[in-house]
Amino acid sequence: MKAVRSADIRSARHLGEHDGHRVVRHPDHARLYCIRIDPERLRSFFESAREIEVQNAEYVPYMRFILAKRLAECVGGGLRETVRAIARERESGGFTTGVEGTTAKPDDYVRFATAVGHLLGLANFDAMSGTYYARFVVEHEDKSDSYLRQAYRKLTLHTDGTFVNDATDWLLMMKFEERNAVGGESRLIHLDDWEELATYSRHPLASHKFTYKSPPSKNISQTIQRQTFFDADGKPGICFIDQFVYPETLEQASYLHDMLNSLEGSPATRPIPLPVGDLIVLNNTFWMHGRAPFEPNPALRRELMRVRGTFSPV
Repeated sequence: MKAVRSADIRSARHLGEHDGHRVVRHPDHARLYCIRIDPERLRSFFESAREIEVQNAEYVPYMRFILAKRLAECVGGGLRETVRAIARERESGGFTTGVEGTTAKPDDYVRFATAVGHLLGLANFDAMSGTYYARFVVEHEDKSDSYLRQAYRKLTLHTDGTFVNDATDWLLMMKFEERNAVGGESRLIHLDDWEELATYSRHPLASHKFTYKSPPSKNISQTIQRQTFFDADGKPGICFIDQFVYPETLEQASYLHDMLNSLEGSPATRPIPLPVGDLIVLNNTFWMHGRAPFEPNPALRRELMRVRGTFSPV
C-alpha cells in the first residue's frame, strides 16, 4: 500500500486565531499542529496556580483537574475543545505547545504539563515514578536496563503502555532541560504515512497476542498479552515495543523484526526538535515515537517529563 502524503490529507479545520491562543501548522511535520498561547494568559495561569504545590497535585488526584480548569479559564477561547479535537482526530492526533518563555521553573513546567494532560483526560499511574508522571534524565553515563536513558543508543519506534493493564490513549512529553546536546531528536511516524502499513496490519500474526514483560526499573512485575494491530474506529491501531515483547517462535520473531525494520527505514519516520519549555502530545493509538542517538559528550544532560493517559468521555 502506498502511503498518502500527510500534507495532502491533514485537515485545516483547527487552524486559526482564538481568544488567548492560535493554532498554526507545525514547521517540522505536516501532521502536527502547534498551539501558541498568549504569554499574558500563561502568566495569569501560573499566578493562579501558584498555590497548588506539585506535591498537592501528586497526592490529591482531583487537583490535577483543577490545574486544567485554571488553564482553560485563563486562556479561554475554547482551549480544552481545541486540544481534545486535535488529539483525537486521525488525520493529525498530535500537537506541540509551550510556556512561551514565561517561566523556567521546573514546578511551573509540571503544573503546565499536568494542566494540558488533564484537559485531555485522566493520567495513568506511572509505576516508574510512583505517581501520575515521570521525570527522567539522560546523561553521558547510564547503567539502566532499558534504552530510555541510554544516550548513545537509538530508542526505537514504539508505543507507550504496552506492559500495563491500563489503556493508553495519549502521551505527553515535556522538555525541562537540555545542555551540551547534539542529536537526540524525537523520531515520529504516523501509521497512515507508513507505506507498508497494509502488509503488516493484515499479516496473519497482526492479531496474535504477544507476551510483554517489563524490566525491573519499571517497577511492574506483571505479564500482559497484547496484539500488535487492532481496530481503531475502522482503521489500524498499533501496540508495540521491541524491548519488552517475548515472541515464542522464529516466525513470530521474524514478523516483529521485519516490521520494526520497515518502520525505522520508512521515509515517513521524521525527526522533530522540541525546545526547552515545550511539550508534545501524541495519540498513542496511531503515532509511534522514538529518539535518535546523541553525539557523545561527557557534559550531556537532558531532562524530560512524561504523562500518559486516557481520554475523558466528555
